[in-house]
Amino acid sequence: MKILVAGGAGYIGSHTVKELIQEGFELVVFDNFSTGKKELLVGGELVVGDLMDLESIREVLRSKNIEAVLHFASLIQVGESYKDPQKYYTHNLISSLNLLAAMLESEVNNFIFSSSAAVYGEPQEIPIPESHPLNPINPYGCTKFFIEKILQDYERAYGLKFISLRYFNAAGSDPGGRLGEMHEPETHLIPNILLFLLGKKKSFDLFGTDFPTEDGAAVRDYIHVTDLAKAHVLALKKLLTSSQSDFINLGANKGYSVLEIIKKTEEVTGKKIVYREKPKREGDVPVLLASKEKAEKILGWKLYHSDIETIIETAWNWHQKTGNPPKSSAEK
Repeated sequence: MKILVAGGAGYIGSHTVKELIQEGFELVVFDNFSTGKKELLVGGELVVGDLMDLESIREVLRSKNIEAVLHFASLIQVGESYKDPQKYYTHNLISSLNLLAAMLESEVNNFIFSSSAAVYGEPQEIPIPESHPLNPINPYGCTKFFIEKILQDYERAYGLKFISLRYFNAAGSDPGGRLGEMHEPETHLIPNILLFLLGKKKSFDLFGTDFPTEDGAAVRDYIHVTDLAKAHVLALKKLLTSSQSDFINLGANKGYSVLEIIKKTEEVTGKKIVYREKPKREGDVPVLLASKEKAEKILGWKLYHSDIETIIETAWNWHQKTGNPPKSSAEK
């Protein structure tokens, strides 16, 4: 069976590619390297292409005998989506619609979608179950919400089967040291702290100290990227055997505040972190925490690496090895 991984040279995509290969799947990685890195390719057949080009994805699906698709290729920066919503609506929606159109033409009916906890918006209950009302509060989250609605309509009208995986905060790096986080610019908390400690960032800012939480800092649910990748393998196997569409959270059901992450990072690295306090950012909510019961029940998912110490240790090992490397010539 041959699987297409769109965005397989990205952070979560590359970790998932590694897990799929270990499970014996034959892969085609489709990436335009706008944010993906050739350094993160660990196997599979590479096709350089862009989902905004419908013909390029049609050609791959026609010629490679693809039976299922995993879609990681989207823009992901919440702050940027506020500043340039047109960029996000255009790219995330059209690229996904192109991919789905090509799948329907080629009669590929199995789809794993990289969604986000951002579809929930302001939490009405903690931890957040999949039945929670969907009310995204930023353009990035809206694009994920719209695509999920599209998937429901495509299932009803065309028989497309899907599992949409709603991520909370992916973090950490491959425990084997082969893969890690290489965003440009980096917007995630833990790598920003580590890059600051390595002298790759001039300062580290803490956004918001007056949230209604125990220490005043925002609380988030962190999940190790390898555990996240393993969930995609389980979701794919589930979809291929049951053809049952679903929406599933991926989180650890355990929260840490930004100040707690700072303290844990100081313990792991043995380095003192000096930060600047800044006002909270637009759209930031006090607490985001996932219910993981459905993932455990439906997928048989277990967490092996998502204790916060392992997350920070693996990320620290990766960033010490790589720092913040310059773009390769293959990237745009």
